[in-house]
Amino acid sequence: MKKFRKVLDGLTTSSPGGTIGSPSCGSAAGTPTAAPTPKEIDVQETLVSENFQLCKTVRHGFPYQPTALAFDPVQKLLAVGSRSGGVRILGRPGVDCFCQHESGAAVLQLQFLINEGALVTACADDTLHLWNLRQRRPAILHSLKFNRERITFCHLPFQSKWLYVGTERGNTHIVNIESFILSGYVIMWNKAIELSTKTHPGPVVHLSDSPKDEGKLLIGFESGTIVQWDLRVKKADFRIYYDEAIHSVGWHHEGKQFMCSHSDGSLTLWNLRNTTKPFQVTFPHGKIQKDGRKESCKPILKVEYKTSRSSEPFVIFSGGLSYDKAGRRPTLTIMHGKAITVLEMDYPIVEFMALCETPYNNEVQEPYAVVVLLEKDLIVVDLTQSNFPVFENPYPMDIHESPVTCTAYFAECPPDIIPILYSIGAKHKKTGYSQKEWPIGGGTWTLGSHTYPEIIITGHADGSIKFWDASAITLQMLYKLKTSKVFEKPKPGEGRAAELVEEDPFAVQMVSWCPQSRIFCVVGISAHIILYRFSKCDANTQIVSLEVRLQCESEDVISPSENENNPCFSEPGSHSPQPHHQHPASPGSGTLEGIKDSIPCLKVKDRVVRVPPGYQAELVIQLLWTDGEPPQQITSLDINSAYGLLAFGNCNGLAVVDYLQKTILLCMSTLDLYGTADPYQRLTRSPRRNRQSTSGLTELSDNQQSIDMERSKSPTSDHVNGHCTSPTSQPCSAGKPRIPMGPEGSRLTRRGPGRPPFRKAQSAACMEISLPVSHTEESRENSFSRSRSSSVSSIDRDTKEAITTLQFGESYGRKSDALPTPCLWVGTSLGVVLLIPMSIPTNQEERMEESVTIGPSGMVLMLKGSVLRFGFLDCMGAHIQSPYEVWRDLNAPEDPDRPRRRKLVNFSPSSSQDACGEGHLAVVCSERQAKVFLMPSQSCLFVHNITESSFVLRADVVSVCNSVCLACFCANGHVMTLSLPSLRPLMDVNYLPLTDMRIARTFCFTNGGQALYLSSPTEIQRITYSQEMCDNLQEMLGELFTPIETPEAQNRGFLKGFFGGNAHTFDREELFGEAAAGKASRSLAQHIPGQAGLEGMKVAASGAVGDLARARIALDERGQRLGELEERTALMMTSAETFSKHAHELMLKCKDKKWYQF
Repeated sequence: MKKFRKVLDGLTTSSPGGTIGSPSCGSAAGTPTAAPTPKEIDVQETLVSENFQLCKTVRHGFPYQPTALAFDPVQKLLAVGSRSGGVRILGRPGVDCFCQHESGAAVLQLQFLINEGALVTACADDTLHLWNLRQRRPAILHSLKFNRERITFCHLPFQSKWLYVGTERGNTHIVNIESFILSGYVIMWNKAIELSTKTHPGPVVHLSDSPKDEGKLLIGFESGTIVQWDLRVKKADFRIYYDEAIHSVGWHHEGKQFMCSHSDGSLTLWNLRNTTKPFQVTFPHGKIQKDGRKESCKPILKVEYKTSRSSEPFVIFSGGLSYDKAGRRPTLTIMHGKAITVLEMDYPIVEFMALCETPYNNEVQEPYAVVVLLEKDLIVVDLTQSNFPVFENPYPMDIHESPVTCTAYFAECPPDIIPILYSIGAKHKKTGYSQKEWPIGGGTWTLGSHTYPEIIITGHADGSIKFWDASAITLQMLYKLKTSKVFEKPKPGEGRAAELVEEDPFAVQMVSWCPQSRIFCVVGISAHIILYRFSKCDANTQIVSLEVRLQCESEDVISPSENENNPCFSEPGSHSPQPHHQHPASPGSGTLEGIKDSIPCLKVKDRVVRVPPGYQAELVIQLLWTDGEPPQQITSLDINSAYGLLAFGNCNGLAVVDYLQKTILLCMSTLDLYGTADPYQRLTRSPRRNRQSTSGLTELSDNQQSIDMERSKSPTSDHVNGHCTSPTSQPCSAGKPRIPMGPEGSRLTRRGPGRPPFRKAQSAACMEISLPVSHTEESRENSFSRSRSSSVSSIDRDTKEAITTLQFGESYGRKSDALPTPCLWVGTSLGVVLLIPMSIPTNQEERMEESVTIGPSGMVLMLKGSVLRFGFLDCMGAHIQSPYEVWRDLNAPEDPDRPRRRKLVNFSPSSSQDACGEGHLAVVCSERQAKVFLMPSQSCLFVHNITESSFVLRADVVSVCNSVCLACFCANGHVMTLSLPSLRPLMDVNYLPLTDMRIARTFCFTNGGQALYLSSPTEIQRITYSQEMCDNLQEMLGELFTPIETPEAQNRGFLKGFFGGNAHTFDREELFGEAAAGKASRSLAQHIPGQAGLEGMKVAASGAVGDLARARIALDERGQRLGELEERTALMMTSAETFSKHAHELMLKCKDKKWYQF
């Protein structure tokens, strides 16, 4: 524990410019500021480096680009392999494990060691891996790398330790699973086929042992050749040569028939009594044409032939449709007797597998479900019902239903919010699912003791919002909100906005949520903001729409010297917009292009609409087109329910909206916010004299009357509340903007640095970038040119300055303030921090009638790089939350005895102090550095240069271990934490290099030492940087393996056992062992020991499996001792018998002797 003493009051004050460049913000991290007064503050920092450790916790969502599927019928576990080398193992809800091959090679095939707690994976780099599932985090025990042959197919018989491996050359090798060493027994392709065959049979596409006799191996080659190989005598029983290529083979459980699927869309049934020709050939989807020929069909990629006691066999296959119908969906066909059911899928089928009651292949299979792995979904079909309904999937497999464009993570939410959201969301759930229990129920999972309410919010390209319950490292959908319902559907030809509409005009860019007041804000890609309130009751409502003109040009940057003597509100009426009667044509509207002006991108529904319970839209704010240019996308947003205010900004300026009165309080360009306090001396590029200009917000009059006259008077008025005199002398306005009456020359239509909002929404999942080696401003801008968000963008200093972050809170707007007041902190892309004080009526009636006063800016601070985040601490180092309003249902019936009044919770900086007016600490983090300022003196107490070679993407002040720290994620992949307020580095881990824009846009921190990001377009990866959570992670994760007795094989009966062959006398060890088969060539495959490590063994030893193992060892030791005791007893008995025998012989010898004969 380290104690930091810093000066509180009496610090030397200086001008904003002096503060920026003053030595008090020294270059060394943690340099204290000189203090002439002895008054000090004590901040006891409790966080140390030992409190932090970075590790992955759990991955949610659908496995991206799946390739393989496997199922353990005893353990009831499902495994899915992916193209990137990942393996997801799923059991009952809560049992969800992710494993990753270090090589990143695609997973070709998966094979469970049924009921053994192990899994074999075959990867595209021709390596076999054995995973140990008897621990909560599986690890590789062995690997086997094939050097000269490519793996194409694997088969592991039930209760066998020998794995058959087919290769591209057509050979079949055998691997010992226990030692992961190749056997010397090899089935060469030229021995499998006849010597007279002139062509190579192709790669091995199928391997299976005969249900009738385990000593017979069925080998299927791609060309259409099928061989049954007798493993004992090492020769072929029969060979089948078929004209069509083979894709898969399925046995009848009696072992007398098997079925093949072919590339021409046919199924062939073969009888072992006569293998010269197929017993039956069918084209399930092929019709006979008029000329008598079969129409051509697509290949049947897989077939399964499963028998049932109570009904006809099931024949399940994928593909096989005719080519004549283009655009048909992928299908799964279920043939049950004469009935044929075709199930259409939304995505291509990757793999499917029938789930059967028994693990034995020589028993009646009794299939009860089919797992279908699609490219973007996982479904399970119930085979026990005639209409084949699907099971309701308990896993969050639909995160990517529409591409994810933004994320938000909230830990330690109010405990009542999750049940309320779930109860409302449950009313809109789909119906028609199977009533049976989800069949994949393996593993065990219990709710850990270290859990608290967590919510994840995802925004999507179609404008939908999803709320997820993320408590206890699980993920369950709570509630879905569709923001597109607020707008009319765009129709082609409706104005300029509709001309550029492509696919996703409603895509969500960012969200802001206050869990306490339940107010929710959505920022869309079409430069619109929707404010929602939560209600348990449905209502008829009309959505209020506000239009804001916030468009400035980059060519004409006004020099501060031009307008420093022109106060903005010196003439109250001079800038007031006029009511919209008939607007004159905008400049450029008379050109050949016919440019339209002052229209929003989307049209809000202007009628009364019925809204269901849940989140109900109350206000829509839209930016307007200006002179043929679309509005720039919104880059920052903050909302405060206690103040009733909403602030947003983009690369042109800042706007503040009073959402209680539905009016716009401020609408001003970024440059005009400074006035004469602009830290940059920007020069005029194309000066135009004799035009109207305004000064900055720093010179606004404190006169309440003058500001009131500039406010809008009603939600539907067309008045301007704030002005932003752009370089083109057009005021940024609200409502129907007034066009300046003065003449002005026509100008060309230009696009600003930002792209038009109408385009196919770049989802956070698909924004691929390549970061350059150099980290100059130019290279960074180029690398993030694809729709960089506010916190990532780097604006050229010569053009526009974007508002990158905003935060409301109680602070000191000026150095002379004695008490904190409501303020708006503004951060820009040039590293400038502005503080705007506000005067808000406290009485509820006055708040709804009187105006909110926005005062002139009282502070300008400076950092390196774009400002990303603000945070506030009291003088004891505790985090100060923003004030909020307690939620109240505005649509609930009014209670006359208890009128609904606003209840505000205010966390004042002085609330935790003994005396008022002692100030607070402000934490400001930018792309390059972090600073801690003391308010109201505005002195920089600490500064830390976070990175020089890279830049920070995400930063947040979070609570960890009952304290607070600053967490940062950099573009070079480093995750860092800094102590507060001293900014000491506590953790710096090179975790994840930024490889695409998806990570940058979706990475977010939250309290409790947790964070998340979109690891793929379909998956959310959660991580923790808290040592405490890493220690408790084993308790929170599910147990994959549970001890279950293997079902006993059915009694085959005397006749079946007598005539059914000698399946049970087959000894693989005798055939494949080193003694009989010898050693395989060392150059053929290389054995690689696994990296399971001691930690995994300790974890296994601490679980139920370890207990069973210890019990088994104890029993073995007891049995051994009993055996030794039995042996000793037997020796004693033998010795006693020998003694008795000798005594008897001696007695007989001496019986007849006289005494004198001795």
